[in-house]
Amino acid sequence: MHSMASQKNINGAFERALKNWAEQEMIANEFISVLTKLFFNKSIELVLYRNQLIDRSASKILYMHSYAENLVGAKLDISLSLLLAKSILHCNVSASKLDIGKLNMEWISEEKNYTDTDDFIETKLKDYINIPASYDKPRDIVLYGFGRIGRLLARELIIQGNGQQLRVRAIVTRGNDANQIEKRASLFRHDSVHGQFRGIAIENTDEKSIYINGHRVLMLAANAPEDIDYTEYGINDAILIDNTGVYRDREGLGRHTKAKGISKVLLTAPGKDDIPNIVYGVNHLGVDFKKETVFSAASCTTNAAAPVLSIIENNIGIEKGHLETIHSYTNDQNLLDNFHKKSRRGRSAPLNLVITETGAAKAVSKIIPSIKNKLTGNAIRVPAPNVSLVIMALNLKRESSLEEINSLIRQATLNGELVSQIKFGTSADAVSSDFTSEPYTSVYDSLATKVSLDNKSVVLYVWYDNEFGYSLQVIRIAKLMAGVKRPTYY
Repeated sequence: MHSMASQKNINGAFERALKNWAEQEMIANEFISVLTKLFFNKSIELVLYRNQLIDRSASKILYMHSYAENLVGAKLDISLSLLLAKSILHCNVSASKLDIGKLNMEWISEEKNYTDTDDFIETKLKDYINIPASYDKPRDIVLYGFGRIGRLLARELIIQGNGQQLRVRAIVTRGNDANQIEKRASLFRHDSVHGQFRGIAIENTDEKSIYINGHRVLMLAANAPEDIDYTEYGINDAILIDNTGVYRDREGLGRHTKAKGISKVLLTAPGKDDIPNIVYGVNHLGVDFKKETVFSAASCTTNAAAPVLSIIENNIGIEKGHLETIHSYTNDQNLLDNFHKKSRRGRSAPLNLVITETGAAKAVSKIIPSIKNKLTGNAIRVPAPNVSLVIMALNLKRESSLEEINSLIRQATLNGELVSQIKFGTSADAVSSDFTSEPYTSVYDSLATKVSLDNKSVVLYVWYDNEFGYSLQVIRIAKLMAGVKRPTYY
């Protein structure tokens, strides 16, 4: 039995821990207040190692600070994040996207060089202070199709930018009578995978609109891309994001630009012909966004595989390989056995593992030309509604090691063009549902990697939310197309 003194010590430790947590929550809530002012008043978005902080709870923000230890080897302090955020608010920093985690770590290592956090921010962000805006107004967005990707795009476009960069003006579906608008609004508000919409979405069937967090979004109907004159609704020079996948070639997608008010088109599927297929972070710098009018965001699997493959190819070299996609089932499959034009996909999706084809291996070669004809690919649809896994078995051009591969990918998550795309996974108990609504397009499972005895072959495992992570990649491309990309400090 514990003595009275030991029981008192245990109770005291419990109370201290509880008090400390309450204090941390209060600081986190004050931090939320400051980052909200930055976001709405100055169009400055703070992120924590690329994770969204806007519209997140205090406990979630504290968790992000704690988790950062797995990435950078040090636990971040919410008190310091608050001080830095206040300094950003005071120091006339212009519209931008800033990584408070990176700034946090830089202060820890360089504090002795500065008098206070204001001095630190004024020095670190000197190129971001009192600079003119790179664009004069937001760009109109039209969503053509309102399925899984269309609804997530609408959610994130409205939550992320608050209409200051990309402004959702209209959603086009096959019909827009009162019943259809009500059903689509309900599907927007409630999502069985990603949860309820974090905001307000109210339909007005008389106006044929849905009001989403103050944005009036028109619900339009069309049977063909040319059917609508968008200028009649005050929509001009808009980017249309086609989520239907019906048109994938230049001729078909080009029909959208024949509609008045549409200037550019982005397809949320692999594009055919000579359409630029883009994986943001890998090949976006090689695309002429001013000259070209039709773009593709490739596929969700291509967006997951290409970032990691590019690191291996650029640093070690790939002789040949195979991509096997363990993919959640999609609306293209049947709930129960029924006719389907494609082999095997007619069999019940929730009850079977279904082998099917994927164009990811071929599509990746469009993104990374140096591995053309080196990869094969296949897919297995599995009874899970979301989150997929791409397994990459690669023969290397030279010997490597687990340590080298992990180091290369870890460094890419901290510096360079892929910091928003790759997450370095360290959990020994990670399973697919852990990555639902994961903002990174590639979660590299560092504990699952296998290296052959001769150090010339590796098997890499990359998780991805095939809906949410992909949607964020689409938005990044749309911002480049629109010319509304803010300066970033990552």
